[in-house]
Amino acid sequence: MSEIDTLLKKLLDNVQSEEVGVEDYPIAQKHPDWIKIGKDKTYADITLENVLNDTITAKELRISSDILKKQGDIATAGGRPTIKNNFLRAAELVRVPDERVLEMYNALRPYRSSKEELLAIATELETKYDAPICAGFVKEAALHYERRKKLKGDN
Repeated sequence: MSEIDTLLKKLLDNVQSEEVGVEDYPIAQKHPDWIKIGKDKTYADITLENVLNDTITAKELRISSDILKKQGDIATAGGRPTIKNNFLRAAELVRVPDERVLEMYNALRPYRSSKEELLAIATELETKYDAPICAGFVKEAALHYERRKKLKGDN
């Protein structure tokens, strides 16, 4: 079992969420009260009029980590537990600015980064954004790239 699998298992075992099952899907229809828009708006406030008059902004329409975790719980209850891992990673990335996610994505492409640069990204994910699962993936990528000669300067 890799370090990332161990971390995922530990996080899955420790996730404290209310019981959510397949009967809660789709969340927007079954539990619109779970969906928070910005600080003081609800799902019912999402209307074309509110979007057009800037009462609701694009930034406020971002999905929350809480809803992503609930989606993962629903997937698990529906017999698809591995999808929960994807939702947990996504829940972590919600905290990372879009521009930084794209920079990290480009840095993870073969021959773009040194091992040290990748490990610095992993540290940033872990410390600045509290994203240990994603940090584990970047650490694992650094090791694989080193073994397969895919780091900056290897080509």
